[in-house]
Amino acid sequence: MINTSKFYTGLTSRGISFFTGVPDSLLKDICAYISDNVPEERHIISANEGASIGLAVGNYLASGNLSLVYMQNSGFGNTVNPLLSIADDDVYGIPMLLLIGWRGEPGIKDEPQHVKQGKVSEELLIAMKIPYQIIDANSDIDVVLDEAINTAMSEMKPYALLVRKNTFEKYKLQNDQASSFPLDREGAVKLIIDQLNEKDIVVSTTGKTSREVFEYREELNQSHEKDFLTVGAMGHTSSIAMGVAIEKKDRNVFCLDGDGSVLMHMGSLAINGLRKDLQNFKHIVINNGAHDSVGGQPTVGFEIDFPKIAESCGYTLADTASEVDEIIVKLNKMINHKGRAFLELKVNKGARENLGRPTTTPKENKKAFKQFLK
Repeated sequence: MINTSKFYTGLTSRGISFFTGVPDSLLKDICAYISDNVPEERHIISANEGASIGLAVGNYLASGNLSLVYMQNSGFGNTVNPLLSIADDDVYGIPMLLLIGWRGEPGIKDEPQHVKQGKVSEELLIAMKIPYQIIDANSDIDVVLDEAINTAMSEMKPYALLVRKNTFEKYKLQNDQASSFPLDREGAVKLIIDQLNEKDIVVSTTGKTSREVFEYREELNQSHEKDFLTVGAMGHTSSIAMGVAIEKKDRNVFCLDGDGSVLMHMGSLAINGLRKDLQNFKHIVINNGAHDSVGGQPTVGFEIDFPKIAESCGYTLADTASEVDEIIVKLNKMINHKGRAFLELKVNKGARENLGRPTTTPKENKKAFKQFLK
């Protein structure tokens, strides 16, 4: 396996001193090392991958140096526009190094949402004419980085490293700030579901939130048709929920979102909040201040005021809670509110080690959910 310290030193010794991206589970060890060893002003965990490309462009213009931009291949789609319309050598020609976790690599078992992206990851890079290498645990990192950086600089274009599973040695984040709220995310999920009635509709965000929704239904011996599990498409959960709410105005639609998800496409808050015809849209953000499903890297979730933002975007009820009794009271206030309601639940990050995954396929989930909506 590639030692995280050696990889980082290989980057800095070749002039890379600015790091940005959105965390990925396959890159969590190198991301953790970067978080612990790069000064705060030189490492930006951005809201989405496209924004990271923008940061890398700006840094190159000001410094003349390459940046490292890390991401999961599922988020690569967010980079297509800035890569092709700004960084491409047919436009401005901005060199940078892309570090892309290869989820869903053909022949490697992975979750359904990663399969298609894994199949086309190389094809996308080829179509965009971005030179790349595939790296794994046996790669000679000095050879890899020399080729990547020399090509990026000589051809004035982005260069990608497509990273296979188990490439980096294990590294645990040292500068990890723990919170002390009464609940973790799973506890909040259970409290929410316990307040719902038989007709209520749930749309849950990607990652561990949807897994916990599924597991709690199992624990309660309930079926799963009430829940649409957004296993991919991070940042778009509230838009999916809004699309359902527009058609099902006689039933409450609960969007179970996360802080990282909301931050990724925060403009959706304004679109959601200004739909004055929606009396049934209930937007719950479970805020643990972290990208918990991909390594626990921090978001800015605890540093901003989500309810004030939601209120300014047109939500007619916007509140926050962290204590159990307070959560139950405010959940019921939200349930009975006629209008676009927003509730932030502050919780601790982390999940139990034996947390399972949905045992139904996405298509089975879709079929059952559509039948429930009828």
